[in-house]
Amino acid sequence: MSLDVDPRVLLNKLAFGPTNGELQTIQRGGAEAWLLRQLTPEPDDDCAPRIAGAQVRVKYESKNPDAKVDEDRPIGVIAQPIEQHWQVVEKGAPFQERAFFRSAVAHATLIRAVHSRWQVREVLSDFWHNHFNVNALGESSVAVSLPAYDRDVIRRHALGNFRAMLEAVATSAAMQIYLNNRSSRGGAANENYARELFELHTLGRPAYLNALYNKWRKVPGALDGRPQGYIDQDVYEAARAFTGWTIEDGTGLGPGRKLPTTGKFIYLEMWHDNYQKRILATEFEPYQKPMSDGLKVLDLVADHPATARYVCGKLCRRLMSDAPDAAALSAAITAWTDNRRKPDQIARTVEAIVRSDAFRRSGGAKIKRPLELYASFARAVDIDASPTTALLGALDGSGQRLFGWGPPTGHPDDSDYWLSSSMMRMRWTLLLGLADDAWKTGAPRRAQMVAEKSTPEQAVDTAHRLLLDREAPPGVHRAIAAGLDLAPGSPFNARKDALPLARRMLAYCAMTPAFQMR
Repeated sequence: MSLDVDPRVLLNKLAFGPTNGELQTIQRGGAEAWLLRQLTPEPDDDCAPRIAGAQVRVKYESKNPDAKVDEDRPIGVIAQPIEQHWQVVEKGAPFQERAFFRSAVAHATLIRAVHSRWQVREVLSDFWHNHFNVNALGESSVAVSLPAYDRDVIRRHALGNFRAMLEAVATSAAMQIYLNNRSSRGGAANENYARELFELHTLGRPAYLNALYNKWRKVPGALDGRPQGYIDQDVYEAARAFTGWTIEDGTGLGPGRKLPTTGKFIYLEMWHDNYQKRILATEFEPYQKPMSDGLKVLDLVADHPATARYVCGKLCRRLMSDAPDAAALSAAITAWTDNRRKPDQIARTVEAIVRSDAFRRSGGAKIKRPLELYASFARAVDIDASPTTALLGALDGSGQRLFGWGPPTGHPDDSDYWLSSSMMRMRWTLLLGLADDAWKTGAPRRAQMVAEKSTPEQAVDTAHRLLLDREAPPGVHRAIAAGLDLAPGSPFNARKDALPLARRMLAYCAMTPAFQMR
């Protein structure tokens, strides 16, 4: 059965908003062909040339007055292997040198959100970055590890297999540092990673049953080897299973010995707790093969039914609405479970969600977060979107700090958080800044079409159609005319300031609820 979804709904949900070109592609070839191609993207980074040509300003003064740095630095270095980036750690480089990598990845993300033809991969990469959140603003070594985390963990597995992604996350330097597992060893196991593995990455907080049961055997289903949820004992034992999982960060291993400083994953048998364990009602025999304990934990949590419910629920909230339809969620869980051994498990799950009746009806049910608002506006009005440090600062100020959210939960994915009065002011400021090219990221090229109209009414209608494909309601006409001090029916295209006014019209139309929602 062919996919019967409005192209604008499809592009607002599975892309960072429509472009005129992509709308025409779907209208010509159909939604079905577009979706299937998006779910099997080519492995190359189609924005690599743009990223290679982009630069970030790095400016600071060190303790040595002769070592002042003030330069434009190419962000294309994010393509380098992690051991090359970790040279700044080995050399003890200042914070600004480490923070550069976070800025570089964030700038690349903004470029891809606007320009990549593989929009579903970009949307899912944003989703997984929030699901497996790390804070590159709070820990400089996480920032240095971020290019590899983004490239080799999140983006590589965004439409792939969840179990494979779990292992890539667990062995990444970014997560090892962020949740403190790199220092975890037998006799002093750090439970931070193990707890978030259960609570945020897999089974989810709803499956935490410790308030009801404090012994593993009392958990419903445990005696049959199928516990319905997890308790603190599972977390503590899992933390022991991951002892010895660390990274090459220069840590001393004894007299005259230390780890290299590459940021690469390494398993240290001498740090591992080899004694027996019991996790999710499963016995772990002592002295197993290297890494076996941790890998077995990942198998157990990846296959648990609570994980399917929790992760599919988050996917449905991201792609549809804050209150996902029960039938769509059930279809997603079935696809997730049936394909848990397939290399494209996540893509098949996304397809199941998109083919649901609820998805087809979900247009306008979800608020755009600042990244989506920026990208959808840039795509609609044809802004070249060459990001700058000032733009990234504006996005940070709007509440969405890319790769810099402190708690491991990731940015909130509910509308209430993003609709407070202070948040709305920040969103409007973001749109006006983009329209006015305040951050030197490129002016909206389609504003010229608006500026050519004879009257303010025609100009507003043109701006509204560019963004939403329909005429502006009377209330929008009145509000924009009042905001720009334009008399009804007055000449417009003859004005010397027609083009800057046209850009403002686009921003004002983007402030309407119809554009703020996706």
